[in-house]
Amino acid sequence: MKPRDVRLLLLDVDGVLTDGRLSLSADGAEARSFHVHDGQGLVALLAAGVRVAVLSARPGGAAEARLRELGVTEMAFGCADKFAAAEALLARLGVGWEQTVCVGDDAGDAPLLRAAGRGVAVADARAPARAAADWITPCAGGRGAVRDVCDWILGAC
Repeated sequence: MKPRDVRLLLLDVDGVLTDGRLSLSADGAEARSFHVHDGQGLVALLAAGVRVAVLSARPGGAAEARLRELGVTEMAFGCADKFAAAEALLARLGVGWEQTVCVGDDAGDAPLLRAAGRGVAVADARAPARAAADWITPCAGGRGAVRDVCDWILGAC
C-alpha cells in the first residue's frame, strides 16, 4: 500500500493512543494520558481529507472526549467483536480494507491488522499484533506512535 491510497486510519485506543495505563480514583473515575504529537498528527490527517476512526473494547470516557476535541467523529467503544465493528464501519463509510491503515497493539487487533491494506503495530505491541503487522512504529503506544503513522501517510498526500 502506498500512502496516497489511504482513505481511512483505524485506531485502537488503549496501548495505541495511550500507553495502556489506566489511572483510577477511589470513586472509580478513570483518567488516560494522550500524547500531544499524536493529536497534532490526527488533526493534520483529517485536514488532508483522510478519515480517522477508533474502535475500542473499553468504554470511551476520557478517550471519547479527547477524540471529539481533535475532530474525530467515527468512534465505537465497548466493541466485543472489533472485526465485525470494523466491517460495519467500512461498509458504512464506503471504504475498502485495501484503503485502510489499521494500528493496534494486542491480540484482539491482529485480525484487523491482517485485513488492512497496511497493518501497523506500535513499538511496544504484544507478539500477536507484531506478527500480524506489516510495519512496526519507531515509537511506543501513547508516546508518538500514531504520529509516526500520520507522518507516513501525509508524506505522500
